[in-house]
Amino acid sequence: MEERLQRSLARAGYGSRRACEELIRAGRVTVNGLEAELGRKVDPTVDRIEVDGHMASVDPEARYLMINKPPGMVTTMDDPQGRPTIVDLIPDGPRVFPVGRLDMDSEGLLLLTNDGELANHLTHPRYGVEKEYLVEVTGAPSPKDLAALRTGIDLDDGPARVLAVDIVGSSGERTALKVVMGEGRKREVRRLMEAVSHPVVRLVRVRLGTARLEGMSPGEIRDLRPEEVRSLYEAAGL
Repeated sequence: MEERLQRSLARAGYGSRRACEELIRAGRVTVNGLEAELGRKVDPTVDRIEVDGHMASVDPEARYLMINKPPGMVTTMDDPQGRPTIVDLIPDGPRVFPVGRLDMDSEGLLLLTNDGELANHLTHPRYGVEKEYLVEVTGAPSPKDLAALRTGIDLDDGPARVLAVDIVGSSGERTALKVVMGEGRKREVRRLMEAVSHPVVRLVRVRLGTARLEGMSPGEIRDLRPEEVRSLYEAAGL
């Protein structure tokens, strides 16, 4: 169904309709690769709309959710073993799918969407979108251990490395680390830590691209704000 371009842009978080009209007048908006004119009508489910060269998420059926996944819950949409799944937390609405996965024992930020292009860009290693974790491990990793994680370690499915790792605290026989990854292979962080003899006790994802887990209780779910979606598009190179 067609609607005026400024309405689509306003719904996507680019400001009031008047502000969106100014974007169009300034020549900053294109539709299917052509500079848009004020009064242009678009079909937000079909037309590709860009602002300053970045794709705008204007599809009214597009849905973007963030969950603070608690431990003990699987991220699949259906589990043949009957374990609790994130489906139990998702409110009614258009069907969405997890952007990547978190292990059953892991917790923290999980995005869900029906925007397949954004999901692919956020998860495919080619685009290098950062994933940040707070990781609690046994023992105290040495400078040599940290250097090995940064340089790279051969795992059974190929070499892997962290983009960054820093010690952020310690208590008793455990150490807390901040770990930043550029990809998200299955149990990759856990396998890297095991490779340097410091198994993971707890793993919490706190950031995916520009999306951050802040002020959300375990099990809480919310819609992403339009500006958060725009920021993710930019981080994913869209």
